[in-house]
Amino acid sequence: MELTSKRKPIIDYFIIIVGVTLLAIALNMFFIPLDLVTGGVTGLAIIVKKLTENIVPGGVEPWITNIVINIPLFLTAVIIKGKNFGGRSLFATMFLSLALIYTAYLPPATNDMLLGSVFGGVVSGAGLGLVFSAFSTTGGTDLAATILQHYIKHISVAQLMLMLDALIIVGGYFIFGIEKAMYALVAVFITAKIVDAFLEGIHFSKAALIISDHNEEISTEIMKRLDRGATGLQGSGKFSKKNKEILLCVVSKKEIVKLKEIVREFDKSAFVIVGDVKEVLGEGFIEYK
Repeated sequence: MELTSKRKPIIDYFIIIVGVTLLAIALNMFFIPLDLVTGGVTGLAIIVKKLTENIVPGGVEPWITNIVINIPLFLTAVIIKGKNFGGRSLFATMFLSLALIYTAYLPPATNDMLLGSVFGGVVSGAGLGLVFSAFSTTGGTDLAATILQHYIKHISVAQLMLMLDALIIVGGYFIFGIEKAMYALVAVFITAKIVDAFLEGIHFSKAALIISDHNEEISTEIMKRLDRGATGLQGSGKFSKKNKEILLCVVSKKEIVKLKEIVREFDKSAFVIVGDVKEVLGEGFIEYK
């Protein structure tokens, strides 16, 4: 059973269309012209295209391979998981084949392997991030991993996906050589980072833990000057054996300097821990919808 969002379905399907189109652009403008096998069914399609060049003029088109592989996978998944499995993912997968057709006329963006792997990774990561944010997938290895995990229960879906993608990338190494395989890994790494940014949030903030004997003055000034709240957490010093209040405050990146100035103003010996926060939901940050 796939996840759903609280948005109207038509909005999610629009997001899927945009995301899949970006993925197709990355494939047709970067990965396919440069023979970068980045895993998944699309990576396998690049291998198939190369291996069939002497049989079919130009080789079997990736959109055909995408359909031929994914339809049996979806039918198997429906048999195993039930009729409600993967409606959005089926749409995304079929639309990917269509997107590969209408973006096939785009010229290669570059002949430089490094530029191709970097920018291809960024564009494909943005596309996949949008698709995943709409609670969908593009089928392929994640679908195959779901099916395999039904029979191999001691291995997680994520581990099976990694194994399948690794096998496809290794196949790319044997077909296209080690240099292109290394550039493909660069693209995979960048794609994963961009996807994480979409799913975990790109509005980075800073969280500060403040241990001081002047927490009341510090918290008052934080609320006054920064218009940020602060939460008092109860703790105890193991060395001093005294109960202490620890202030927790989340601010934007540009506000962390002002926060440290406030702390130093009231207590130069205060102990301050600052950490990165990838996403903050709530008043003053990203509002719940």
